[in-house]
Amino acid sequence: MNTSLKTGLQRGDVLFGPMLTLACPDVSDMFSRAGFDWLWIELEHATMSLETVQQMLQAAGGRVPCIVRSPWNDHVWLKRILDTGCDGVVIPQIRSADEATSAVAACRYSPLGHRSVGIGRAHGFGLEFKEYLARANDELTIVLQIEHIDGVNQIEAILSVPGWDAVMIGPYDLSASMNMIGQVESPEVQAAIRRVKDACKAKRKPYGIFAPDLAIAKRQIADGCTMLLIGVDATILANAGKSLLAQIHS
Repeated sequence: MNTSLKTGLQRGDVLFGPMLTLACPDVSDMFSRAGFDWLWIELEHATMSLETVQQMLQAAGGRVPCIVRSPWNDHVWLKRILDTGCDGVVIPQIRSADEATSAVAACRYSPLGHRSVGIGRAHGFGLEFKEYLARANDELTIVLQIEHIDGVNQIEAILSVPGWDAVMIGPYDLSASMNMIGQVESPEVQAAIRRVKDACKAKRKPYGIFAPDLAIAKRQIADGCTMLLIGVDATILANAGKSLLAQIHS
């Protein structure tokens, strides 16, 4: 298990990672060699299967920490994702302290939680079973995603739940929950984001956000974000192709 993400979050390092949505192990292989601090493998909105997720983890080769976003805060999904051998999970749509508590418990073995005990790639297919059980509770990275106004309104209670490592703010779903879909720069949405950031700062908890371009990334770093999701593989590829074509035509 690669613990550099968890350690970096605890130190307050600024950490950059892309979202991988293309169901192709070669993509995670390439991005794992590019120098990113971590990779986000997307299961909530991508079309890939859990089998493909495991293959992408294998292709990354342990070169960089890989976390997987679950489709939902669901203990069945979480136990299956964790058994692939990922370094952690992002859990979407956390709206209350009870939901945060349930999420953390689903990722922790007894006595800290109720994660089911099985044998998968995480356990070396049984060859490292005892070793994995002994360290998983301490080494897995758990990221709670705040992306609904209900979660914003309950942020102080959510942050009081023990056992997680970072908050990831989701501006677009947050805007939708406020009936302002896509208006992430509106004063109302920015005020909600500010409330989450201020609460995290007060608790000295790491937090991050999606930063699709350099200007936004710089602004977010200046605002205390240390976990930066800085692009999507499909968009990076499309923009590179578009840029190349524009240069040729010019």
